[in-house]
Amino acid sequence: MATISGAEALVHCLIQEGVRYVFGIPGDQCNPITDAIYRLGRKANLKFVTARHEQAAAHMADAWARVTGEPGVCLGTVGPGVADLVPGVYSAWADSVPIVILGAQNQTWRSYPDHGCTQGLEQVPLMAPITKWQALVNDVRRMPHLVQMAFRAATSGRPAPVYLDLPSNVVCDKLNTEEYPIQPPQRYRAITPPIADDTLIQQAAEMLAKAKFPLIHTGGGVLRSGAWEPVRKLAEHLSAPVTTSLGSRGTMPEDHPLCLIPASLGSIQAQNTADVILHVGGRMGDLEGWGKPPFWGDLNSQRFIQIDIEPQSIGLNRPVDLALVGDAGSTLNALLKAVKKKTKPKKETPQLREAQQFQQAWLDGWKEGAHSNKTPIHPLRLMREVREFFPRNAICAVDGGTTAVWAFYQNRIYEPRTFLWAADSGHLGSGVPFAVGAKIARPDVPVYCITGDGSFGFNAMEMETARRENAPITVIIANDCCWGMIKGGQKLVYEERYCGVDFSDARYDKLAQALGCYGERVTRPSQIRPALKRAADSGLPAVLDVIVDQEVHLVPPDLVLLDSIWMEGCNAAGSVCER
Repeated sequence: MATISGAEALVHCLIQEGVRYVFGIPGDQCNPITDAIYRLGRKANLKFVTARHEQAAAHMADAWARVTGEPGVCLGTVGPGVADLVPGVYSAWADSVPIVILGAQNQTWRSYPDHGCTQGLEQVPLMAPITKWQALVNDVRRMPHLVQMAFRAATSGRPAPVYLDLPSNVVCDKLNTEEYPIQPPQRYRAITPPIADDTLIQQAAEMLAKAKFPLIHTGGGVLRSGAWEPVRKLAEHLSAPVTTSLGSRGTMPEDHPLCLIPASLGSIQAQNTADVILHVGGRMGDLEGWGKPPFWGDLNSQRFIQIDIEPQSIGLNRPVDLALVGDAGSTLNALLKAVKKKTKPKKETPQLREAQQFQQAWLDGWKEGAHSNKTPIHPLRLMREVREFFPRNAICAVDGGTTAVWAFYQNRIYEPRTFLWAADSGHLGSGVPFAVGAKIARPDVPVYCITGDGSFGFNAMEMETARRENAPITVIIANDCCWGMIKGGQKLVYEERYCGVDFSDARYDKLAQALGCYGERVTRPSQIRPALKRAADSGLPAVLDVIVDQEVHLVPPDLVLLDSIWMEGCNAAGSVCER
């Protein structure tokens, strides 16, 4: 009879799933698990990566999933360890990213309910609001089954984080693997993604074929399902512009003639005038204007087709004329074939040319700042220099408030799964661990992070993780010595009554040096490009501490719009909050 511990069973399940890394911080109750990873992982190419904060470990698992398309895995110890995972799990939850969270727990006879144990915490209900599925493994005989259920839940339907609570006595108990075998994934979950009903696909093809000016709008589901190629081919066949949500940038190269940059004047023009919209893998949130006028066309005249794997996402914020429930990739491939049978390749329309002209005018509006030689450095000059330095296939993590807005204007994205941003959560602190996780996933590709000084501070110590794990990322800090977006809001709305927004002039470059990384402060525009080269040539994780013009940086052009979205009903006429 073959017997193994519950921890060994867990690790064997991870190995069966092809997991390469578990990100986390060890603890006493975690030791059986990390020891099993150490012993069993050597032969199976499975490694434990220690972060400096559990939040960062969850972000690294998140980045792994976004970059590879495979579920990420993270681990926290009982109580504070699992609690500290929450911020990183939340951002993955908001963006529908599949990660499997493993939480150590006190013994089954000491928990649920806890009765005074050190670090006691009911972790399953803690994780419930930000995970798709949760379970307590209360008996070692359930270990293989519940791990399988976790991966099935994380990867099926709309992907999302899942949580497993692992009591210390269960991971130490013995399991008979003949009676409770560990199965390969194809034995317990679907490997082939589901496709929408063919009749509906034919109807959608007919609508698109007859459309005078169709438009394709993509959400994060396109990236999760790897469906960027059918999007491009369908767009090219129909001469249809493609717009993306801010989180799904990279679905189309942002210099492709059919790609209209999200929230640009060109994309808004096309979205408002298209007669048929094909929306794939998204929910039309607030930054997409809820899918309604004036950012989109009239609900009664503009026809709307939606493809999504999650039925609950259909018509969530905008009514649909045709709903196709299925995987974005398989459904789009079938739709592409159907459209090609119904119409020959279409020619470019006047509406498309007009949208392209609007977009070019929008892009031209940033040229002056992007080429500014003024000191302190204009944020647009910084963003242009950074994007021009790195190759098209470089992976970019963006973090911060106003920094993320300024980066948006100049930091073009050219390939799928190369843009990492906590889009739907707006979560700060993800940038550095996102970059570390991405570099571990793709060591052959340059990885850079554009971040504000405030957001850098959340997980600055992960530069030590990058150094230890030989992950030479380049972190560019747009340093304005404050919480820029909040100070900008206080400047615009609260008559410069600044409260709690200013920092001292910290030397982040010297912090990087102290952690064994490359660090350099940049104060003049002419220094940016040479500093980037020195950082790359160092072969080390690097931090460039770039001093930007605070007065300019505080108020990017779209801050008023963002503030109106987030503070609707508060900062409107009458300024309720000011009273």
